[in-house]
Amino acid sequence: MNEPSRSASEKGEDLLLAIDAGTQSIRALAFDLAGNLVAKARVPLVPYVSPHPGWAEQDPAYYWRSLSEACQTLFAGNPGLSERIRGVALTTQRATTVCLDGNGEPLRPAIVWLDQRRTEGLDPIRGLWGLAFKLSGMSETVSYFQAEAEVNWLAAHEPEVWKATRHYVLLSGYLTYKLTGRFVDSTGCQVAYIPFDYKSHQWARSWDWKWQALPLDRKQLPEIVPPGQPLGEISEAASAATGLPKGLPVIAAAADKACEVLGAGCLEPDIACLSYGTTATINTTHRSYVEPYPLIPPYPAALPGAYNLEIQIYRGFWMVSWFRQEFGHREEELARERGVAPEVLFDELVADVPPGSMGLILQPYWSPGVKIPGPEAKGAIIGFGDVHTRAHMYRAILEGLAYALREGKERTERRSKLPIREIRVAGGGSQSDAAMQLTADVFNLPAKRPHVYEASGLGAAIVLSVGLGLHPSFEAAVASMTRVGRTFTPDPKTVAIYDRLYERVYKQMYKRLRPLYEEIREITGYPPRPGKTG
Repeated sequence: MNEPSRSASEKGEDLLLAIDAGTQSIRALAFDLAGNLVAKARVPLVPYVSPHPGWAEQDPAYYWRSLSEACQTLFAGNPGLSERIRGVALTTQRATTVCLDGNGEPLRPAIVWLDQRRTEGLDPIRGLWGLAFKLSGMSETVSYFQAEAEVNWLAAHEPEVWKATRHYVLLSGYLTYKLTGRFVDSTGCQVAYIPFDYKSHQWARSWDWKWQALPLDRKQLPEIVPPGQPLGEISEAASAATGLPKGLPVIAAAADKACEVLGAGCLEPDIACLSYGTTATINTTHRSYVEPYPLIPPYPAALPGAYNLEIQIYRGFWMVSWFRQEFGHREEELARERGVAPEVLFDELVADVPPGSMGLILQPYWSPGVKIPGPEAKGAIIGFGDVHTRAHMYRAILEGLAYALREGKERTERRSKLPIREIRVAGGGSQSDAAMQLTADVFNLPAKRPHVYEASGLGAAIVLSVGLGLHPSFEAAVASMTRVGRTFTPDPKTVAIYDRLYERVYKQMYKRLRPLYEEIREITGYPPRPGKTG
């Protein structure tokens, strides 16, 4: 099933086509040079299939068919639109990997970024690199990298598939190949367990430790170019599948989070972009290389040569979706009856509960991390009493996510030595007025919502406009194409409550519970320690 938009306006105006291949859907989005979303088509996706517990896979051809359907739907609902498109830019979910044979055909399902399989018992890095990691206390971090890398699992468990793999690409590289016939990708998309040098934005040099940690050959990896540079042109086969004009230029953009930061207008390091998506993040854009944690790199920005210092809350707003699925049937049904968006009724749930959720406090470490939270971390909810209802739990989830992102803000400021003075909020959760106000209160900063919900698509369109020379610079494009839709200002009384709960309770939870998490890990074996079997 697909969802076309209304017909485009102002015939004859140059338009920019951004294709956003996310986890939940693929959207074809036509923007004008002022950043207005002129036309849209959306094709929902089945995020993944799970043939074994913890696995997340999807047929690569399914993504391509869905992309083609989104483009066809866009053009069918907007006659004459295709002739006004001046170029195409692609942004996709990160870290979804695809194995291709010598003819560019998939050898197995794509491993989606949500996949949880690990490869234990791998030999540690040896030699000078191994000694350096041991002396610096980084051996477990490197072992985590090895265990999480999909290529190590493929080499260990599907050696015949891995032996036949001629091209190892991310979803962005696969869809670029389908659009252009070329094995090329953007440096801004290279976020995965691959031998990428996050400082130089090139493939790692031959002596880099990542080549020892991963069974990859440089010939298996695509050519990479910076955002704003040409990737190729729409091929005859892609034109037939999508309806895009043959020969239309395809310009390198960046991964969805990077494009979202740009689309929210966050070009400077004192403006943070909060993404309330499946993974909740706080991102700032820097011209210099700053690691959020030692050996954990900043990711490539959609701005060429720049970096996004990112702190993640893995499965962040997934918890909101989980709550709605498990406990929100009444609101979903009432929303259908009243003909309103479900967000309206969930916002009413939040409004029924005072700030602080009457002492119910959640720490959103539902999935272990490599640093903070550490590999042993668990999610926690404390402060339950007989007064608490599902409304209190819902508000506590939103507050816990905001607390965790505020903690990320403070780490970003310490690492970069630069204060954050403003926040922009994008992603699905930004559509909730209650979540926006709560965010402003937890951060004690104005929370600003971009003028368009499709911030990642807008970011890709901004890169495209510069690459085509339709805007003279990224600064000019951002100034012309982004603006604030609505600002939520902090309430001083609520700020005071949140400050005390954050400093005196939330920030104490992890260090006090960590010994118990370690005991749980020791007794149950979950999550396993990197480098050990079982």
